[in-house]
Amino acid sequence: MAIDPRKLRPSELCRLLNSTPLGEVINDRQLYRHRTRAGFRIGDGRTVDLFRYVAWLVQVRHEPRPESEGDPYEAVKERARARNAAIAQAGRDIGDLPEVVDPGRKERASQDFRFFCESYFPLTFHLPWSPDHLKVIAKIEQAVIHGGLFAMAMPRGSGKTTICECACIWAVLYGHRDFVCLVGSDEGHAMDMLDSIKMELDGNELLLADFPEVMHPIQSLDGIANRCSGQLYKGGRTHISWTAKEIVLPTIEDSVASGAIIKVAGITGRIRGMKYKRADGHTVRPALVVLDDPQTDESARSLSQCATRESILAGAVLGLAGPGKKIAGVMPCTVIRPSDMADNILDRAKHPEWNGERTKMVYSFPTNETMWQRYAEIRAESMRQGNAGKEATEFYRQNRDAMDEGSVIAWPERFNHDELSAIQHAMNLKLQDEAAFFAEYQNEPLPEDDVDSNELTADQVAGKLNRLGRGVIPIGVDHVTAFIDVQATMLFYVVAAWEQDFTGYVVDYGAYPDQRRPYFTLRDARHTLAIATKSTGLEGSIYAGLETLTSQLLSREWKRDDGAALRIERCLIDANWGSSTDVVYQFCRQSAFASVVMPSHGRFVGASSQPFSEYKRKSGDRLGHNWRVPNVRGKRAVRHVVYDTNYWKSFIHARLAVTMGDRGCLSLFGDSPDQHRLFAEHLTAEYRVKTEGRGRTVDEWKMRPERGDNHWFDGLVGCAVAASMQGATLPGTDGVVPTKRQRVSFAELQRRKQR
Repeated sequence: MAIDPRKLRPSELCRLLNSTPLGEVINDRQLYRHRTRAGFRIGDGRTVDLFRYVAWLVQVRHEPRPESEGDPYEAVKERARARNAAIAQAGRDIGDLPEVVDPGRKERASQDFRFFCESYFPLTFHLPWSPDHLKVIAKIEQAVIHGGLFAMAMPRGSGKTTICECACIWAVLYGHRDFVCLVGSDEGHAMDMLDSIKMELDGNELLLADFPEVMHPIQSLDGIANRCSGQLYKGGRTHISWTAKEIVLPTIEDSVASGAIIKVAGITGRIRGMKYKRADGHTVRPALVVLDDPQTDESARSLSQCATRESILAGAVLGLAGPGKKIAGVMPCTVIRPSDMADNILDRAKHPEWNGERTKMVYSFPTNETMWQRYAEIRAESMRQGNAGKEATEFYRQNRDAMDEGSVIAWPERFNHDELSAIQHAMNLKLQDEAAFFAEYQNEPLPEDDVDSNELTADQVAGKLNRLGRGVIPIGVDHVTAFIDVQATMLFYVVAAWEQDFTGYVVDYGAYPDQRRPYFTLRDARHTLAIATKSTGLEGSIYAGLETLTSQLLSREWKRDDGAALRIERCLIDANWGSSTDVVYQFCRQSAFASVVMPSHGRFVGASSQPFSEYKRKSGDRLGHNWRVPNVRGKRAVRHVVYDTNYWKSFIHARLAVTMGDRGCLSLFGDSPDQHRLFAEHLTAEYRVKTEGRGRTVDEWKMRPERGDNHWFDGLVGCAVAASMQGATLPGTDGVVPTKRQRVSFAELQRRKQR
C-alpha cells in the first residue's frame, strides 16, 4: 500500500491511526500537543519519529495476520511485545540525518579559524576584531592544524578563553584533532570550560545546520545524558558520551569528527596516562591541550608552586600525546606577579618553544597628565555624590582631543555604554585600582611593595648559596644542631652547623615521612605519619616518627672538610602543640639520645610582655641569651628550654641578610636556587611589625595571609637557639643575662665602713 504519511494532514493521520490497536487513545489534538522537532512524544516520555512510526502502523495494519495457534491471549501478548519493541527501537534511533544547509560555508571554515568564529558564533564575536585578536587567532590556527605550542597573555575580558573554547570545537568538528584535553588551574575551572562548550554543541542552530552528523545526535538527547548508552543510528550504537568531565562525539560513518573526545583535568590533578579506548578497540591519547589560566592568585605568589606547575607543564602535560607523537598546545594566561608561571612561560628567552605573545590594553598612555588628573578628581567627587561619574564623562567630552593625544589603544571598540571611548574605559580601570590594572589588563604587574624595606624576599633567601654539598660541613664549624617541628601528619626537621661567632650553614632539612615531590604543604600531605608508622593512634604515630627520625639524624656522623667527624650536639623538639606535648616529653625522657634531645617551647614576647632579661632567676634555672632552661618538678620532670620567638626570628633574618663572606652570615647548601624554593617560602612566610611598649621597641612576627606553612622557619630558629645553648655567641652580645642589682640599706653601708 503506497501511503506517504508526510503528505497527510493531522486529521488524516488520526483516521489512519484509528485503524490500529493504538488508535483508540490518539486523536488529532493529542498529535498536535505532543508533536516535537524530532517527532511526537509517546506515553512513557520517549520521542519517536512520527513518520517512521506511522509507516510501521500502516505496515502492521495491512499485513496479513497469521492464523492464531494455541492460546489467543499469548498471541495478543506477543503482538503487544512486538509493538513495544518497535516503539522502543524507534525512540532510540535518531533517524536520518538532515542535509547540510550551507556546504560552501562549512568547507571554507575548515581551514579558516577566523571565518569559523565569525560564521558560527556571531552573537559571541559581535565586535570588530583588534589587531591583537587577529594575531592570536592566526597563532591558534597554526597550532591546531600544524602543531606546536602557543602561549598568549591578553587583557582581562578580551575573550581569550572564549576563543580557545571555539578552537576546541573547531579542532574536533573538522577532525584536526581527535582528542582535546582542557586543563585549568583546578578541575572545577576546566569543567566550567567544558560546560560552555556543551552549551554551544547543544543549542547552536548554525552548527546544527552545517554539522548534522555531530549536532543532530547531540540535540536528540534533549539534555538527558542517560540516553547516550542506548542511542542508535541506522540500528548501530553511536557510542556518544555526555558527562560532567568528558564529551565523546557520536560515531557516525563518514564523519571526520566521529568519536572525537574532549576531556578535562586540573593541572595539579591526575594528568599522566590520560587516554580513551574507542569502540573499535583503538586507544587514543590527547592531541591538543588547552591550558586556560593554569595558575591561581595563591600559586602565582609562591615560587615553589610556580616551579612545580612549570615542571608539570613540561613533563606531564606535554607528554600526554605518548611516545613518538608531538602534542599541540594553546595556553591563554594572565601575568599576576613578576616571575610567576605565566611570566616565565611568556619569556621567549626562558621558554622559546611556547612562542609567547604578550598583549596589552594600552600600548601608549595619553601625554596630557594634567587634564587626566583633573578628570580623576572630578570623577572621584562625582562618585562620592552618587552620580556615577557623569560630570567626568562630560569633562572628557569637552576636552577629548587634548586628552586622547599620544594614546595608542589595542581595541578601540572596547568601552562601556556610559563611556565615550576605549581610552576613557582604560583610564577608569586604572583609576579604580592601578596595581590590578597593570596586572590584569597590561600583563605587566607592578613590583610588590614589601612590608619593610629590609624584609627579605623568597628569591633572596633561595639565592643565599654557599655551593657546598648537602650534608657537608666547612672547616671552622664548632657546633651542629637540629630542630624537629612536630605536626599531626608530618615532622619537619632542619640541621644547621655553626661557627663560634654564629656564622651558620644550613646543612640539611626535610620532612618525615618524605613526600617525594618538590612542592607540598602540610594540608595536602599524602604520605603521613600514620601511614609510615602503621600506627592507629595520634600519639603512637608521633612517638614512632620521632624515634625513626632521631635515629637517622643523631646516629649519623657529619663530615667536616678537614676530615673530622661531628655529631649533632643538641636537638630541640617542638612541644608547643597541645596534643603532642606529653608524648614529646615522654619520648625525650625514654629516648636512646636523651642526653641530646630536649623539648622546647617558643614564647611570643611582645612589646608589652616581660622580656626574658627581666625574669627572676630561680634555683636550678639556666639562663641564656633570650632563652632559659627552668628547673622542673612534678609530672613533666624533663628539662626543657623556653625561648623568645620574636627575637630569634629577627636574629635569623638578620643572619640571612649578612653578605656572603662576612662574619655572622647564614647560608644554604647547594648551587641552585630552585632546590630551595619551598624552604625559602617557609622562611618568608612571616613578616615583622615594629611595636612599642613599656619603653622599648620590638619586632612582632605575623603570618602572611597568602602563605601556608612556616615550619622550616621555626626549625631554623630552633637550631640557632640550640647553638646559643652550646656556646655560640654573636660578637656584640655576650649571651649573659644581666643580674638585677641588689639594694643596700644605709645601716649596712655604715657597718661596711666600720669594717
